[in-house]
Amino acid sequence: MELAEIVKKRCGKPMKECTNEELYFALLEMTKKMAGERESTKGKRKLYYISAEFLIGKLLSNNLINLGIYDDVKKLLEENGKSLSEIEDIEPEPSLGNGGLGRLAACFLDSIATLGLNGDGIGLNYHYGLFRQVFKNRLQCETPNPWMDKESWLEKTDVVYSIPFGGFTLQSRMYDIAVTGYENRTTRLHLFDVETVEEGLVREGIDFDKEDIAKNLTLFLYPDDSDDKGRLLRVYQQYFMVSSGARLILDEAAARGSNLHDLYRYATIQINDTHPTMVIPELIRLLMERGILMEEAIDIVSKTCAYTNHTILAEALEKWPVHYLEKAVPHLMPIIYELNNRVVKKYRDESVYIIDSENRVHMAHIDIHYGYSVNGVAYLHTEILKNSELNHFYRIYPEKFNNKTNGITFRRWLLHCNPRLSALIEELIGPGFKKDAAELEKLSAYVNDDAVLDRILGVKEACKAELKDYLKQTQGIELNEKSIFDIQIKRLHEYKRQQMNALYVISKYFEIKEGKKPSAPITVLFGAKAAPAYIIAKDIIHLILCLQQLIENDPEVSPYLKVVMVENYNVTLAEKLIPAADIHEQISLASKEASGTSNMKFMLNGAVALGTMDGANVEIADLVGEDNIYIFGESSDEVIRHYEKADYVSKDFYEADPKIRRAVDFIVSQEMLAIGRKENLNRLYNELLNKDWFMTLLDFKAYCEEKERALKEYGNRRAWAKKMLINISKAGFFSSDRTIAQYNAEVWKLD
Repeated sequence: MELAEIVKKRCGKPMKECTNEELYFALLEMTKKMAGERESTKGKRKLYYISAEFLIGKLLSNNLINLGIYDDVKKLLEENGKSLSEIEDIEPEPSLGNGGLGRLAACFLDSIATLGLNGDGIGLNYHYGLFRQVFKNRLQCETPNPWMDKESWLEKTDVVYSIPFGGFTLQSRMYDIAVTGYENRTTRLHLFDVETVEEGLVREGIDFDKEDIAKNLTLFLYPDDSDDKGRLLRVYQQYFMVSSGARLILDEAAARGSNLHDLYRYATIQINDTHPTMVIPELIRLLMERGILMEEAIDIVSKTCAYTNHTILAEALEKWPVHYLEKAVPHLMPIIYELNNRVVKKYRDESVYIIDSENRVHMAHIDIHYGYSVNGVAYLHTEILKNSELNHFYRIYPEKFNNKTNGITFRRWLLHCNPRLSALIEELIGPGFKKDAAELEKLSAYVNDDAVLDRILGVKEACKAELKDYLKQTQGIELNEKSIFDIQIKRLHEYKRQQMNALYVISKYFEIKEGKKPSAPITVLFGAKAAPAYIIAKDIIHLILCLQQLIENDPEVSPYLKVVMVENYNVTLAEKLIPAADIHEQISLASKEASGTSNMKFMLNGAVALGTMDGANVEIADLVGEDNIYIFGESSDEVIRHYEKADYVSKDFYEADPKIRRAVDFIVSQEMLAIGRKENLNRLYNELLNKDWFMTLLDFKAYCEEKERALKEYGNRRAWAKKMLINISKAGFFSSDRTIAQYNAEVWKLD
């Protein structure tokens, strides 16, 4: 194998004598070389997937799997007394994303390459990512999360652009990361950076001078937006990303033969959420600079850009004050004004205007008016967009709206993170599922095979033991692998309702204190980062960490109940947690979660969902049937009606239900105040009692009842194993290969 040659050349000694670090860099060199050999320029029309986030995770093993050499490399290393998993630990995780948006983008790049499509990603090269999460005194603290080694997956290119801002210009440099497809071509993730960035600008925590744009532009993903300086920095970042990307797109299209009048025949741009929206006016501006008249430039760009909506949350649909854009990108404003004027002339409905009465620019409105496709990311989400949230646009452009239910890449979320389960599946139905996830349906033939069900349970037990060892080794956390692992991992946000899970923990704590012991011990695991300026979200983390300590130190309760919040949740931790889960929590308020993708990953790994009929849970429930999922809570229609009528009052539920009252009051009890900070606990208590915008108390009783049902049914191990196998067998629909094939057939239409 080529690895032996590279090791000999790099290290001048046999593999047996090399350190893990030396072998990691040798593997890095070999993998990058092999990935480069699979690059292709085939295809006239090219996709550019622009996203503020690409949460790609560690790349070594994923690339080895996709290149078809994972088993050979593992065997060679073992023959030389080395462990591939230990070498993997050397690799830093790229800090290029945060949550589902970024992980989805990473899965999509993998599938684009796997399907052999001509497409690349475009983003920013963040030096410190969102932040590294550290727990101190049961509080989230943010620190920088550096990841760039001198030698890494990043490759510096010769592509450089001058990017104009109001009053100054910055040099943009493109860096590339190779993205390997499974037994197919390699595509590229293009990440733009500013060479004047200064990592030393960061002071205590993640505080830095937000005004020195030349030095801070690519330091952090989503800079703290609690003040004008932070919000303005986001505008600078977004424009830097799309202006660099737009120039690359025009250059590459011209090189492939475009005269730019026919740009849409050579390029299609997928705008992932509203962060890249400025690519539309910027492309128009650049085409006009190249001699194309505005009328035609607008037409060209409108045939080139497509938009994915990821949320109905008002705060996530970006609206930038005009004065921000006048300061940061004044040269774009004449175009934005013209785009708005055209809308105003055509429609009387002010709700579809690009610039509103408060002088704010609605980025999603630009995307919808001046793109050719608008898609939601799950059936329910798209229906809500069409029927309520974006209904005023749907009535204008019904032909633009379409659904593309999200997906995940099975190579990472099964082959890589759960090789035991993957091997068992291959033994039962052959290897075809690795390329065609629909083949998992063949597993349904084994739902009444006791021997197979026992083996499925054995795989889960092994994964739980592995998670126990990993958390003990990396975070000093002790788990009981014989307990039920109930896991909720995702961004910390009130609509995802981690606070409801915490209130359940409090109720269960009281039950155990009163002598009602569960039939099996329960371990409730959380993993989540809260945005630095999101105070209530950080208070919820504080509550969970306080409960973790309280229960840990209570000998009466701790044998039956454990709460764990893992520190610095990321892709690497997800790859350990997901295979080990028995129950996964998908408990967002119905109508608020666009899709979710952790639900798909858990399902694929044989965990059973406890959730609301929200996002892709609706499609999961439809596929697996009501006996193989635990659904509770009010429907999306009912929730939407509550908002319309403004008739939900959390205090009414608090006063009417003693169980709710006791759980909420416990947040500010003497026991909790002895552990936690009064300010944080009081604020969260008052939020639940007086606001509770995401209706935690509305669904709490139904949540507790359904969770108890799931915990009870877990005790029938064979019946539970059948639920596991049915979930795995129905997971094929949620392959990102399927999602990308649909995007290509219905939106991109690549050659």
